[in-house]
Amino acid sequence: MTAAKLTAPIPLTYFFDPLCGWCYGASAALEQIRARPDIALVLAPTGLFAGEDARPLDDAFAAYAWANDQRIARLTGVPFSDRYRTKVLGDRRALLDSAPATLALTAVHLTRPDREFDALKAMQRARYVDGRDNTDLPILANILADLGLHEAARRLTAPDEALVSAYHQRIATSRADMHAFNLEGVPALLVGEGSTRRRLKAEALFGLAETLIADIRGI
Repeated sequence: MTAAKLTAPIPLTYFFDPLCGWCYGASAALEQIRARPDIALVLAPTGLFAGEDARPLDDAFAAYAWANDQRIARLTGVPFSDRYRTKVLGDRRALLDSAPATLALTAVHLTRPDREFDALKAMQRARYVDGRDNTDLPILANILADLGLHEAARRLTAPDEALVSAYHQRIATSRADMHAFNLEGVPALLVGEGSTRRRLKAEALFGLAETLIADIRGI
């Protein structure tokens, strides 16, 4: 066995949607995970609110979302601003549609995969703190450009067949994996590779990072 195999990081597949408030709440724990050389974070967007699964931001859903967001804020400390409440949840013309943000992340995945988590965090901050509409492709392209991800921003402004195909493939793969491992909802976690992966409780993302790391390592 080679030294490379002995020191290979443990893959942690993270199933998420960029418009999921609980996934935003998990960002602090995931930041600590990503910083570790012994764990490899793999992003798996599920398309929970994408395309045909998008839904209108009507009064009832906006009220439900805001109440849920306050619970997430109390549990995790992540901010949900009044600007988000007014500009995003208060926009009755908008849809809760994560297809554009997932497409943007896929553009980063194809061009700078090492920066995809940075892009996800920037999109989440744009929505939940700055109150920007991250269902809008030009806004998303600007977010990517501000991160220096110019090639991804360029591809997002005029999505080509390869980008669209990769977007659909990622969602299909994530959904197939979730079905195979009986995962319900996001965020969700699998540790390991292939059919030998094991589930972790998503609640681990909102507790002590040390406990989550020990679970990942099987300690």
